[in-house]
Amino acid sequence: MNILKYFLVIILVFNFNSKLFAKDPSALINEIVDDAAAVLSSEDPIEAKIIKLNAIAERSVDIQGIGMYTLGKYRKNISSDEKAKYQKLFRSYFLKSFSSRLVDYTNPKINVISQKKINDKYTMVNSILEATQKRPQVKIDWRIYTKNAEKPLIRDLIVEGLSLARTQKEEFNSIIQNNNGDINALFKTLEEFLIK
Repeated sequence: MNILKYFLVIILVFNFNSKLFAKDPSALINEIVDDAAAVLSSEDPIEAKIIKLNAIAERSVDIQGIGMYTLGKYRKNISSDEKAKYQKLFRSYFLKSFSSRLVDYTNPKINVISQKKINDKYTMVNSILEATQKRPQVKIDWRIYTKNAEKPLIRDLIVEGLSLARTQKEEFNSIIQNNNGDINALFKTLEEFLIK
């Protein structure tokens, strides 16, 4: 399973709207599910939808934070130039990964069940992606960075108990470790994905 597959769900249901940010995370997600349905049911071609969703992702998801987390311990041992290159590659990788699966989520139905404030920085929102004829019901927990109440950012999804960010971190670390700690091996993997 490609780990970033479910990150598409983030973008489909997390439409940027500053007036919503005063609401608690559960109310926020409930409202944006409706916004996502409008985008997905539009007559726009797939390419136009992808462009819109990419723009929403860059405003709503902490792509840089997720990227640095998934680099793991190796982020401490690379140069500033290598870090900048990685961040650029990861951003493109992230956006392409979820947008290429747009057709899989043409009409997501997500029901928020509950929320729990973990600390001053994070709130966990629990939800269910309803089953369809093509996919089973999926339990999704959203880890939302809420330190800045005016701009909450999604940092992770836990899908059926599996942290997508942590799993991506393990995958990337395995690539680097299997190549004697060479960060260029990860760069090559990401570049190959981007030119497919």
